[in-house]
Amino acid sequence: MCERPPRPRLGGVHSSLARNGLLMLLRRVAMGRVKISAVRARMKPLVLLALGVSAVFMIASRASAREDADLEVLQIRPNFYMIAGAGGNIGVQIGVDGVVVIDAGSAGHADGVVAAIKRITSQPIRYIIDTSADADHVGGNETIAKAGQTLFTQGGGVGIGADFLGGGASILAAEKVLARMSAPTGQTQRFPAAALPTEAFIQPRKYMYLNGEGIEVLHQPAAHTDGDAIAFFRRSDVIVAGDVLDTTRFPVIDVAAGGSVQGEIDALRKLVELAIPSVPIVSREEGTLIIPGHGHICDQLDVVEYRDMITIVRDRIRDLIKQGLTLEQIKATSPTRGYTRRYGAESGPWTTNDFVEAVYRSLSQKAQ
Repeated sequence: MCERPPRPRLGGVHSSLARNGLLMLLRRVAMGRVKISAVRARMKPLVLLALGVSAVFMIASRASAREDADLEVLQIRPNFYMIAGAGGNIGVQIGVDGVVVIDAGSAGHADGVVAAIKRITSQPIRYIIDTSADADHVGGNETIAKAGQTLFTQGGGVGIGADFLGGGASILAAEKVLARMSAPTGQTQRFPAAALPTEAFIQPRKYMYLNGEGIEVLHQPAAHTDGDAIAFFRRSDVIVAGDVLDTTRFPVIDVAAGGSVQGEIDALRKLVELAIPSVPIVSREEGTLIIPGHGHICDQLDVVEYRDMITIVRDRIRDLIKQGLTLEQIKATSPTRGYTRRYGAESGPWTTNDFVEAVYRSLSQKAQ
C-alpha cells in the first residue's frame, strides 16, 4: 500500500526530440554529409538536453515519492479507510458503486491522495463530500474530482447526458460551503470553478445510498463555521466529523465565518448521540468509529470528553463575563486550566488565546 512509485524513464516530448536529433545526425555521418568533428560539437547540447530532462523527471519522481510517503493509509473497516497527512483527515468508502471520498485534503497533496486511492481500489471515484470550506479540506477537490467519474456514465435519463458535470466525480457540500468558496461577481474567488461543490444542500439532512449502505450528511450550523457537516456511514458505523472534532488542539471556532461555541457544543452532542460505545462488553475495541478533522480516530467516549472540556471552558468564560471582566482580564485567569497542556499552544495558527477570544466573542454576540 505504501510502495514507492517506480522511477520514470526518460520519456515524453523532450526526450523524443533529443533521441530523434541524435539519430538524424548519425545518419548524416554515415552518408558522408557531416564530418565527425561537427558531430562532437552538435551532440553536446543534445546530450545536455537529455541529461537535463532526465534530472527534471528524477526530481519530480522523488518529490512525488516524498509526498506519498507523508500520507498514512489506515483500513478501519473492510470497506472503509482513513488517509492522514494530506491536510485534514480524509475518509474513503469503497464498494461496487465506486469510491466516496469525505474531504479532499490540501491542494498540494491531491495527486498523492489520488495515487493512494488507486492503490486501495480500481473502482472510480464517484463522490467527494466536503465537511467545511477550509483549504485543508477542499483544496484537493479539483484534482480528485477530475480523477473520478460521474455515476451517470451512460446518461442519467431525464435529459442528463453522459458528460454530466464534465464527467468527473460529484462534489457535495452544505450551501454555505459553496457560498464561502465562491465570490461575488467581479471579485476573485478563493478556489477554481472546478473545485466548487456541484451539489449543495440547505436542509439539515442530505442522504444517499451507495455501496450497500445509507450515508447521511448532517449540516451542523454555527459550529466550527456556518457550513460544517458530518458524514455518517450507517452500515460501516463510521462518522467523519471534519473540524467539528480536532483532537490535536482546542476547537477552531471561526466566529467571522459563522462559528459559535454553542454550535460547536451542539455538533459534538450530535456526534455523541449518533455514536454507540462498546457496551456492555467494554473490554472490546469496538463501537462507532469517528474520524476527526485532525488527529487520531475516536470513539464515543473520546467525543464526550472533548465536548465536556469545551463546555467547562465555556461556562468559566460566561461566568467571568457576567462578573464584568474584560477579555484581557479573562485571559489572565487562565480559563482553559486543566486542558491547556493537552490542547493548548502558545504559537502557531490556533493558540490558546485564540480559542479563549473566540469563545468570548461568541458569547458576547449571543448576549447582544
